Amino acid sequence: MDRLRPELCVRCRGGRYLCGLAYCPLLARRLSAPHRLGAVRELRGASPPSLFVGRVGYPKVRVYPAAPPELGDTTIYEDPARWLGLPLERFVAMRLSLYRASLHLRVEDAANPPRALQEIQLAVLSQRPVDAEVEFAREPRGAYLSEYAPPMGPAAPAKSIRFTTEPKLPRKAEELYGDREVKAREAVVELYEAGLDVSYIARVLSAGALGRRRRLVPTRWAITAVDKIVSDHLLERVKEMPEVDGYYLYARRTVGNLFIAILAPSRWAYEWGEAFEPHTVWNPGEGVEVEVDYELYGGRRDYPEIGGCYYAARLAVAEALLRMKRQAAAVLWREVYTGFTLPVGVWWVRENVRAMFREPPARFDTLEDALEAASYLLKIPVERWLAKSRLVHLLRSRVA
Repeated sequence: MDRLRPELCVRCRGGRYLCGLAYCPLLARRLSAPHRLGAVRELRGASPPSLFVGRVGYPKVRVYPAAPPELGDTTIYEDPARWLGLPLERFVAMRLSLYRASLHLRVEDAANPPRALQEIQLAVLSQRPVDAEVEFAREPRGAYLSEYAPPMGPAAPAKSIRFTTEPKLPRKAEELYGDREVKAREAVVELYEAGLDVSYIARVLSAGALGRRRRLVPTRWAITAVDKIVSDHLLERVKEMPEVDGYYLYARRTVGNLFIAILAPSRWAYEWGEAFEPHTVWNPGEGVEVEVDYELYGGRRDYPEIGGCYYAARLAVAEALLRMKRQAAAVLWREVYTGFTLPVGVWWVRENVRAMFREPPARFDTLEDALEAASYLLKIPVERWLAKSRLVHLLRSRVA
């Protein structure tokens, strides 16, 4: 643990091993207690449907279809829009009850899938739960926690997997699954425009069920890819719209977190910042750690240091601006408070920012008035935020 440096932990978030270790000691702490739901070697349950694809060993990966030990309507297990209405403890317990059965495959297997993978793909494409019977090679153990994907429960190699009910595919998804000419990026947009949520689309992309050159896609990559593809698509339309007519301040306070946004009259620009108090999910230190990244009208060519939450929030902003029929410079900041110690996935950011933009904002005539109002909501001094914010600096210089 002496290798932990808070500024590196906030940048790494358990995914890049910047401390030089081959594992994340913060996640190891969270998983130090064994997550065992019961000594099972066989499982019968309704998959919501649920799927996780790992990235370790790429291009050989582990594919984990998952199900809870219950039958009936389990759709809430994979419905982020409904998760915000649950106490966080209940959400985590629910997700950790998903048993994962692992298969070892090459990513190219999706191009001409073996029968087991084809059945998994069809199950993942389903809009309703699919009953599954699983026999494990050994007793499932452990759990999965990540900054990107929601938590998942015990895993073990699959001895056999059998889906016993017919999947029900949305018409557009069935059409695109059978279309080997459409590009994956175009298929993602078509599914979104057909009314399917990004969480569903990311699972389908991860299962290798879209595009010309079909590949299994690790879940964390698929989530961010879909958030970026869809928000890029929406922003093409947003950039043709008039600018907002003032400075609008939005805020949402929820368990262990505060989200705020300022929309400013400007061509499209975007900033996402996160501040972690001591002893929070990615900050093991004693001081506050603040990280900010941004883009201007032309977007960015490199991947943001701040990670997948950047694109999850960007999607929610693009959706909100499209509803308003306006474009703006959007400054979004998130504060994470002491006691919020478990990574739950980027859905938490996406759904909270979506919810924030559904609330009525406060309108101001100047940027300084909006920032002053925000300072009364923020727990971390606004000066600390402004020292990191590039976009506020650019907006100030424009109106000076």
